[in-house]
Amino acid sequence: MKRIHQMVLGFVGVALVSASVSAGVYTFMEHRSSTTSDMGVDGGAFRNTALGFDMSRSVGNAPDLVPAAEASVHSVVHIKVEGEQQIDQSYMDPFEFFFGGGGSGGFDRPSSRPVVGYGSGVIISTDGYIITNNHVIDNANKISVTLNDNRTFSAKLIGSDRSTDIALLKVDEDDLPTIPFGNSDALKVGEWVLAVGNPFNLTSTVTAGIVSAKARSTVSEGNAANIGGFIQTDAAVNPGNSGGALVNAAGELVGINTMIYSQTGNYAGYSFAVPINRAAKVVADIKKFGTVQRAVLGIQGNDVTGDLKEKFGLKVNEGVVVTGFSERSAAFSAGMEEHDVIISVDGKSVKNMAQLQDFISIHRPGEKVAVEINRKGSVKSLTVTLKNEEGGEQIIKNDPQSLLGAQLRSLSNEQKRSYGVSYGIAVAKVSSGKFKEAGIKEGFIILSINNVPIRSIEDAHRVIKRVQQSRRGDTGVMVKGFYPNGRMKYYAIDLS
Repeated sequence: MKRIHQMVLGFVGVALVSASVSAGVYTFMEHRSSTTSDMGVDGGAFRNTALGFDMSRSVGNAPDLVPAAEASVHSVVHIKVEGEQQIDQSYMDPFEFFFGGGGSGGFDRPSSRPVVGYGSGVIISTDGYIITNNHVIDNANKISVTLNDNRTFSAKLIGSDRSTDIALLKVDEDDLPTIPFGNSDALKVGEWVLAVGNPFNLTSTVTAGIVSAKARSTVSEGNAANIGGFIQTDAAVNPGNSGGALVNAAGELVGINTMIYSQTGNYAGYSFAVPINRAAKVVADIKKFGTVQRAVLGIQGNDVTGDLKEKFGLKVNEGVVVTGFSERSAAFSAGMEEHDVIISVDGKSVKNMAQLQDFISIHRPGEKVAVEINRKGSVKSLTVTLKNEEGGEQIIKNDPQSLLGAQLRSLSNEQKRSYGVSYGIAVAKVSSGKFKEAGIKEGFIILSINNVPIRSIEDAHRVIKRVQQSRRGDTGVMVKGFYPNGRMKYYAIDLS
């Protein structure tokens, strides 16, 4: 859950199904046989096996969901996160006001308090990789995972992507039960699905419903961009289901339960899941490259509406009308023009922007896609070589030890003790970049960034990324720390 708490976006809005108050999305499963033996999109990055049970049985006119439910609950885990919540620095403890604070060797005490949250996750490989929501583990200092058989493991965060709300965890264990990946593109409206997770901290809970819509758009507060292409279901999900499994009737993972539409924060009839085709690509990128390889067409566009049809003289009723291009646009290079309407990608019909984003999201920079456009009533085919967000076509690799032109390293327990601090990271080397421009030198010990305590290199990346993705227009961060032989120092870094 975002900031380890469930978020309700607006009085009536989309609630993240998150950690301490998490809600997940469950849908009913399709009646068909399971023959899947791998994980579909980039599934080869993980060791995953098929369930292999026969779904040809049915109960009356409905599919028999018992085998899928029995198999999937073993692969859905309970996640406990321990972290800190920032509190208003203007608040003063009355006891401290009258009797004085304890002090901390000259260092400011962090303005935060411990919090504990809960959510769900799905084991996607036999060697311990687990997929969940980013908002479940966001700001977590400690993550523990409990399996259906009550075994508990400490989990490591491998990486996360805030835009898709997906995160990848790892536990050190082998021969774990998994759910094979299905094909979320093949889901149909009206298809039965199951939601499996831990609502209200109740483990191994299964609910059922149908797919009520696909390619549904929504936005989560603070995210850099709209998250499009959700699977919408009417399966009952509630706080604690975030990161849990959306499973079809063949027992295949087709989505990761993420949000609900609610006035109260509890289930009110609609829930949303990230399609597994998108989520699988995200976690495969994180595992292989350390960061998500986001491919872009380089267009601005809108869903076709009656007003736009009349304004631009469009000859189609659905699709995405191109209204502009980025400075370095893959679509423009391929011959696309303003007011063209994108009607298909790789042979799959495009009805709206959310669906277009979903189709492009499974690709990496440098890959080619076949795009069909309608230009003033004439259908044309274009081959577009997708670019990365920087306008190039190459894969972008992330060095987890580097940040804004600086090489970082963790502090040993002995170093922390000698400095008199309980947390922090060190700047090992400074090259050209934002750190050097701000005046930060080698040896600087970072204690906090924007008042968030930095206990690990991952914490530093997470805070910087949150600012870079912020929609509020803030481009600066305040870094607080000290040099081993000096006083406390503050540096302002402009990220623009």
